[in-house]
Amino acid sequence: MGYIDDAFIKLKHNLEITQTEQDLAKARHEAIRDFVRSHWDLADDFLTGSYRRDTKTKKLKDIDIFVVIDTNGSQAGFRDQAPIRVINALETLLRQKWSAAVRDGMAVVIPYGSDDEVMSIDVVPAFKRDDGGYYIPNPTAGDWIATNPKRHHELSIAKNADCDGKYVPFVKMVKGINRELGEPVSPSFLLEVMAQSLVKPPIGRYQDEIVLFLATAAERISDEWPDPAGLGGDVNTVMNATQKLTAANALNQARAIAERAVDLEDEGQERAAYDEWKHLFGNRMTRP
Repeated sequence: MGYIDDAFIKLKHNLEITQTEQDLAKARHEAIRDFVRSHWDLADDFLTGSYRRDTKTKKLKDIDIFVVIDTNGSQAGFRDQAPIRVINALETLLRQKWSAAVRDGMAVVIPYGSDDEVMSIDVVPAFKRDDGGYYIPNPTAGDWIATNPKRHHELSIAKNADCDGKYVPFVKMVKGINRELGEPVSPSFLLEVMAQSLVKPPIGRYQDEIVLFLATAAERISDEWPDPAGLGGDVNTVMNATQKLTAANALNQARAIAERAVDLEDEGQERAAYDEWKHLFGNRMTRP
């Protein structure tokens, strides 16, 4: 194995969430879940999103918690009201203990600090769907969205198994590039949805797979990318046409850097190749 292969092994390790980070995240999300459970009647509460699927990039922000409201409990009436009502009520509740809690879209965000290993946690109120999955509030449109994060988790586990454990690290790498670029692709979950479809086992070297993925993602960013659980509609409706064009340009620029890095490596110029990859991964890429 060469210098760059070793650098990617180290990158994979650098992207993994450490035990210390896991312990801190656990202490924080359990405190929030316990608090909500002691004030509201819940049918369930669980971790979801990219942290649960292990595709979260660091530093950890927006760790997602679903609090599923009991349809026979004291808060059941929210289901028949405007979705903003349940968000406001959850914000008021969480502020009793976390004064900085703030409403953001369909969640209430509890921020900790930009230098913290766990920067923020998102709390999303939900109701169970009779046909599986959940309804979550969408205050912007004034309606409720169907979603099934547990299905997303199952799909990610299956894909990772098909790819001999290389899919999850690959998704983290692609998300890491997006973060280094200033997050032109939004939501970052879109990258995961694209990877579910575009990455085919067996996965080759990370270097080559990244070039392939960035090229196709740039080309197809404006395609419809439906919710893989078959519920939540098109995942890339967050971005307008201009933002999709900006994202495509950013992905193409990243692809050009990745291609240059692979060419340099092929020519035996591994240190120069490393410097190119460093442009895409920043301080997550460290010398082997």
